Amino acid sequence: MKGERLRASLGLLLQSSTTFSRAGQVRFLHKTRPIPPIPATRPFVPDVHTFLTLIGRNLSRYSSKFPSWEALFSLTSPQLKELGIEPARDRRYLLSWMDRYRKGAVGPGGDFKYVKDGEAILKVAAPPASSLQSARYAVNVPHADAEATDVTQLVRPAGYRVAGLKTVVGPRVQPLSGQAGAVVKAGEGMWEHRRGRKIDGGERRRAEVRFKKRSAERRAEREAEMLSHL
Repeated sequence: MKGERLRASLGLLLQSSTTFSRAGQVRFLHKTRPIPPIPATRPFVPDVHTFLTLIGRNLSRYSSKFPSWEALFSLTSPQLKELGIEPARDRRYLLSWMDRYRKGAVGPGGDFKYVKDGEAILKVAAPPASSLQSARYAVNVPHADAEATDVTQLVRPAGYRVAGLKTVVGPRVQPLSGQAGAVVKAGEGMWEHRRGRKIDGGERRRAEVRFKKRSAERRAEREAEMLSHL
């Protein structure tokens, strides 16, 4: 009897120690999870204010809360809450855009190479004479050399193209007067993901809202019918 009790006690001790060691391993792994890297700025996104302006939803009003680019991309959700970034959906939206930016999933203009004072110049360029293609391209050119046409040395930004002979089309383009090209300026909400519009209370409350609407309509019909008989 004593031997059986001793074996049972030893079994419980071994089981508890195994559980404790596993929990300790989980906590250890959690604490050593690598911190997300801080991405580099881009010519079109040189600072925190521009980044918050581009992603929209009026988040640029929080620019003063982040003293530097590194400070913004080092913060977690609880830390953003402590800074007063409210409501929670704004924090989620900001964190999702920070993650997208780290992965290089940027919006229009994110691949511009030549930007000055928040403006990028796009010009129309044709392929070299030796090329068999005749399509024209929209290219990002330096401000100091707006006439450059060497396609191999210039950036062809995503989302921008040439319509006709000299019209550059794409997000936030403004035609250059008298020239074949356009200027793109960084502005509020240029990269913004628009919120969906809830219809009849949204997916979760749609049945309830529509039921109440039908009930109100039937009640109004009955009252109108009763008044007609008076």
